[in-house]
Amino acid sequence: MNFEFTEEQIMLRDSVARLVQDDYDFDTRRAIVESDEAMSREKWQMFAELGWLSIPFAEEHGGFGGNAVDVMLMMEQLGKGLVVEPYLATVLLFGNLLQKGGSEALQADYIPGIIDGSTLGAFAYLERQSRFELADLKTSAVAQGDDYVLNGEKVVVLNGANADQVIVSARTSGQQSDEQGISLFLVAADTPGLEKLTYRMMDGQLVANLVFDDVRVSAAQLVGDLDGGYGLIEAVALEANLALAAEALGIMEQLNAKTLEYTRTREQFGVPIGSFQALQHRMVDTFMAYEQTKSLLYRAVCAMSDEQEDATTAVHALKVLVDRAGKQIFAEAIQLHGGMGLTDELDIGHYAKRLMMINTTFGNGDYHQAKFNALRYSN
Repeated sequence: MNFEFTEEQIMLRDSVARLVQDDYDFDTRRAIVESDEAMSREKWQMFAELGWLSIPFAEEHGGFGGNAVDVMLMMEQLGKGLVVEPYLATVLLFGNLLQKGGSEALQADYIPGIIDGSTLGAFAYLERQSRFELADLKTSAVAQGDDYVLNGEKVVVLNGANADQVIVSARTSGQQSDEQGISLFLVAADTPGLEKLTYRMMDGQLVANLVFDDVRVSAAQLVGDLDGGYGLIEAVALEANLALAAEALGIMEQLNAKTLEYTRTREQFGVPIGSFQALQHRMVDTFMAYEQTKSLLYRAVCAMSDEQEDATTAVHALKVLVDRAGKQIFAEAIQLHGGMGLTDELDIGHYAKRLMMINTTFGNGDYHQAKFNALRYSN
């Protein structure tokens, strides 16, 4: 199995790393998070000019034609900088749904806008009762002539506060938790009857609850097949979990590096605390947790890229390990930094909060452990 990156992939990784290092320090990030939109339009346009927003899109739409490896390399570097701009929400969720299921007309209308940075998108899939089950929907879409009328509520919509367009999952037939009978609709954020409540999550990102009150959309705004949207959602969520794991890996690396550096400079009893053998053992444990996560991420990315039969199982296993390793690494980082690790002025706590949010996006460790068990031991 070849783990070497191509020249283009190395250039992509290095370009993201340079921007994070030179233009996205912790103070800059804090200022962006505290702004009204909790994102920087200027940075987003810079991402577009550098070609980052085009990475996963096909060349016929003006994209780079990248694969899971390219996305992994990008997300790992974005994780190191705790970048809050909506790459996941706009490119990897909204954009990927359009690329996989949108009609040629919808793709032509919206994908170029994503690539040039002029269109911000969101995917509204989560409801109050559904927790992590993507098929548990109460939001309905009823056909009326050539239109559909949407009613219901979506919660914790990533980038829902700033999105120009939203793809919404709604039930067009079947019972509340049936996988069959789910359809996806593209809805403009300013459509009459659509209301939003915005709020901040613990990691600083701005999300929204969206209420649909007789929201009318054209049948031409259907993304994917009528009643067949669940398979599309599942495929996009699987790839998003890989991207989130790569982001988490970048965070873990930073936490380990910053904690190791701190133990070399913080003195107790007249010597650096890093000289204490007990702390050295703990740092080795967190390094091994990081390396194990990295290995399984590479394994899952290879399985996804090669369309192996066990790709889904590998992603579930990866999410379980990200949950466990992430908790271990950020807990040790906070403890070894002492009281400073809990302060808002230090970046350690912000890395920890982002890891916590990653671990609850598209299912936590327990959820993916159950999914893994169901697939691994079903036969």
